[in-house]
Amino acid sequence: MRVEQDSRFAEAAGIIARAGTVPFQVSPTLVEIAKHYLDEREADFVIRCFGDRTTLSQDELKAVSGLDDDALQRTTSALARKGILFDQPNTRGVMVYRLLPFIVVGAFEYTFMRPLPEGAERKDLERLAGLYRTLLGELRDFVQGSYDDLLQLYPYQPPVDRTVPVLTSGTGRTIPVDRAIEAVEHVLPARTVQEIIAKNDDIAVGHCFCRNYTRVLGRSCATDAPSEVCFTFGKSARHVVNQGFARKVTRDEALRLMRQAEEAGLVHKAFHNGSNLEKEENSVCNCCKDCCDTFTLWRSGAAPLINATTHLAIIDPTACTGCEVCVERCPVDAIAMKDGVAVREESYCIGCGVCARFCPAYAISLQEGLRRVCVPPPRLRPVGAPGGTAA
Repeated sequence: MRVEQDSRFAEAAGIIARAGTVPFQVSPTLVEIAKHYLDEREADFVIRCFGDRTTLSQDELKAVSGLDDDALQRTTSALARKGILFDQPNTRGVMVYRLLPFIVVGAFEYTFMRPLPEGAERKDLERLAGLYRTLLGELRDFVQGSYDDLLQLYPYQPPVDRTVPVLTSGTGRTIPVDRAIEAVEHVLPARTVQEIIAKNDDIAVGHCFCRNYTRVLGRSCATDAPSEVCFTFGKSARHVVNQGFARKVTRDEALRLMRQAEEAGLVHKAFHNGSNLEKEENSVCNCCKDCCDTFTLWRSGAAPLINATTHLAIIDPTACTGCEVCVERCPVDAIAMKDGVAVREESYCIGCGVCARFCPAYAISLQEGLRRVCVPPPRLRPVGAPGGTAA
């Protein structure tokens, strides 16, 4: 009986994993994570309804599930509260249910967006965080074991997100932007986070899931960054507020929190509907180099750094004083010192503007132009080999 039960959870886990873009294998760890979120009835519901489709209308879901209205409402509401289902009406007012993956963006993010609990609930969350840490280690092992094959695929993967630049320095001075180079071919929905906020009526903010996850694992953020900086907009904002993952905020409060994020040196990361840069932004994360998965999974060898950006940092060597502030602040290690002067590696630069914001000599400007940054994860030596790592 236990074998049959585990088999059902394994099948449900595989279906949920396939709803995302991260190549998780169905391992005992993934099955245990599925068990954390699902009971047996919910696992069967996922298998029956989402085996070959990730999105269903309410009528379609009712037909394939065989549940009456009350039972369907109870099941979908429970799964939405756990971060497994996204339930919002489409533009025609039809209720649509979309299966969410475990990670990017799904159960993991929504689980750790809430304020951290205490007591028994905190212990349960610590166990789950440990499972996710193991799962991400398994992902790194898979990526490293398939490195040469995956290396051929990375150039064809769409950017996960878009870096939105900081355009003012810490003193309030406008960072110079050179718009004279090649014109941006695509019209992006918004150039700054202020523009994103201005065009949205529904705005929600939750805690940074990466920093909360790091705290649950027992490690503090080295940058001492603020926590409540994870923004969602429109339909996504309504969903996270309804499910208790985040709270609704006004435009003025959103602008104030964004300023705090910039003062802490965080990087604005915008996520677009369908990963299409010409569609609306549904969320903005404010990422630190210490905790955030965009950077830590890349550095650990578990994922590539694939990002869209409209800017590139330009360093004036005649103005650089060699203070190394930009080297310390850069989230992707794109700047190094050479002969006492900061030098930027173009292929790594995500154009976030953090280096320019904190440069005391005003030696860094930004150059505008749509770019795709694609940096493979580092190739690691085998675990156990000299110099190898198990991190």
